[in-house]
Amino acid sequence: MTTNDDRSGPGRARVLDILLEPASLLEATPECLVVAAADGRIVYANRRAAELAGYPPEALHDRVVEDLVATEVPIAEAAPGTVLAGTCRRADGAEVPVEVHLGSVEGPAGRYLVVTLRDVSELRRGEAARFEAEAKYAALVEGIPAITYIDPIDPDQDSIYVSPQVAELLGISQREWLEDPYCWRRHVHPEDIDRAWEEYREACRTGRSLSHEYRMVHEDGHVIWVSEQAFIVRNERGEPWLVQGVIFDITERKRAEEQVAYLAYHDKLTGLPNRALFEEMLELALARARRHGLGVGVLYLDLDNFKLVNDSMGHHVGDQLLVQLAERLRGCTRETDLVARQGRDEFLLLLADLERGVGPDPGEDADVAVAASVAERVRDALREPFRLEGTEFYASASIGISLFPRDAQDGETLLRNADTAMYEAKRTHPGSYVIYAQDGRDPKEHLSFTTRLRHAVEQRHWVLHYQPIVDLADGSVRAVEALIRWQEPNGGLVPPGEFIPVAEELGLIEAIGDWVLGEVIRQHLAWREEGLEIPIGHNLSPRELWSPRLADRILERLREAELGPRAITLEITESTAMTDPERTLRVLGELHAWGIPIAIDDFGTGYSSLARLKHMPVDVLKIDRMFVRDVDRDRDLAGMVRAMIQLAQSLGMLPLAEGVETPGEYVFLRSNGCRYAQGFLFGRPVPADEIPELVRREGGLAPRLTVAR
Repeated sequence: MTTNDDRSGPGRARVLDILLEPASLLEATPECLVVAAADGRIVYANRRAAELAGYPPEALHDRVVEDLVATEVPIAEAAPGTVLAGTCRRADGAEVPVEVHLGSVEGPAGRYLVVTLRDVSELRRGEAARFEAEAKYAALVEGIPAITYIDPIDPDQDSIYVSPQVAELLGISQREWLEDPYCWRRHVHPEDIDRAWEEYREACRTGRSLSHEYRMVHEDGHVIWVSEQAFIVRNERGEPWLVQGVIFDITERKRAEEQVAYLAYHDKLTGLPNRALFEEMLELALARARRHGLGVGVLYLDLDNFKLVNDSMGHHVGDQLLVQLAERLRGCTRETDLVARQGRDEFLLLLADLERGVGPDPGEDADVAVAASVAERVRDALREPFRLEGTEFYASASIGISLFPRDAQDGETLLRNADTAMYEAKRTHPGSYVIYAQDGRDPKEHLSFTTRLRHAVEQRHWVLHYQPIVDLADGSVRAVEALIRWQEPNGGLVPPGEFIPVAEELGLIEAIGDWVLGEVIRQHLAWREEGLEIPIGHNLSPRELWSPRLADRILERLREAELGPRAITLEITESTAMTDPERTLRVLGELHAWGIPIAIDDFGTGYSSLARLKHMPVDVLKIDRMFVRDVDRDRDLAGMVRAMIQLAQSLGMLPLAEGVETPGEYVFLRSNGCRYAQGFLFGRPVPADEIPELVRREGGLAPRLTVAR
């Protein structure tokens, strides 16, 4: 006897006929379909379900549905219409993640449970991959010290994403940024917003990448400098869709650049303008004077016996004297005048917009009278004693005066004439002033000097001394700098500072430079025969740098000697390089293209545009000795030198410190990444025959440092 709810035989067939007509449709569906009776026994499973479970369809009949599918809530207890996450237990023991949809249908024996299984393996793998990608992205963007953002191309829509660093850099939450489309604009500095916003919009309009710098204001009011780099993401139609960018805090870099820029224009000790700024202001004053028929005066001041202060009371006391002197000089000039520090104990005064014509005294020009009165005020100011660490000290100064258009037509000549007049005052009447006349020199002495200099050029009365350049890592000598001396027939050596300016005036400098080049090449070959390869650096004067066919002339001499271009290094001063930056770039580019190393000498003493310096083909940046002295004891100076070292490294140049004289300076430079140095600590300039011994010296030239126990 059989009933309608029999689990086999004709009764079961009748149930299926009733419930599942037409069955062919259920077999054709892509879903995995299982029908179970009220007690959970499977009465039907289509082919898709059997394939998922790894059983023949008939093998699933009479199994309990919970044996086939495990869910967080028992299937029998779940209400129809419920969707559950579960696992299908396959015949081979494997488990397949599935999404379980529950339904019901009424049949002859009551309610039947309809279970639809959907294989979500690929979905789970996709979710896992997405989670992993999102985790990696979050780890990347949240691990860098910068704001990362994703914005819609429409600036009036809310931002899509911003990294948590926005809180640290700007003091606002991610939510504030994401919910306010104008949040970025409200935090850009008012002076920068128009430019920064226009550059951002231009990138959105054109689809080009964005790279710019501007200032932003933190919630607490302090200002930071940022660098923003962004690119446009396009949709499948190639249209701009999203903006993805990064905002870096570059405040420290900007401060370092500003410090270097300020230092390029100002003297660190006194705060006065330096020679570079003085020369720029002098050119402006001369241009104004030419237009309006005015005069310009230059006063060159040098303290008398300043060395006595340094030697007897120490350099720090000498520095105090210079600071006090700077203040007094400011009080001796008009508001329209300029006081600058030339260097050491030398100062410059620029008297602009001088009225010309007859002065207050008959036979005296008005501009001469003004310059003389300023010189007298300076002398009066120096009659008062300086108080240096409780001690009164009296100082005097020798002053040279030169006037436009009376004595010269250009700034360079004005300065040179004032310098000449100052030396005449120091030679004849220290503490007085001399107005330039007849070159400010005794005509007979000047004629004798120039005649002897011409003979020296003709007969090559020159010698080169060489100063070691050491590697701070081990003290080894890696190169030398060639320094010229004039060998007078009487046996004396004349330093270059005394004859090079005159040689420039007389047009003799190129002949001297040609001799130096030949001697450097000859010496390099001589050392090579001794088994030493020692690169040699030497200075090019401005006139040499601008001479025609400079690169051809140097390369021809090197080829004749069968030397490679790296045997020599050409050094030019920073002020020379910046006199005509575009021309300098062309000349240095040609030299560098042939492989000749280039060094910028006296860095920090002349104004360098960092943008121009970045593009100059320079291999070595030589930090001037005025910044190196006491760098280990002066915190502000240390910051400047660190900035210069980092600047050189960021531009792909080797930093080299000049004038190193103490172990403390050596240790500071080495520990702060300076690669090379030269100075009296390692060796003074010496004749060529002494260099091989220094190169071969065991342990190099580094000082032997002792550590207190």
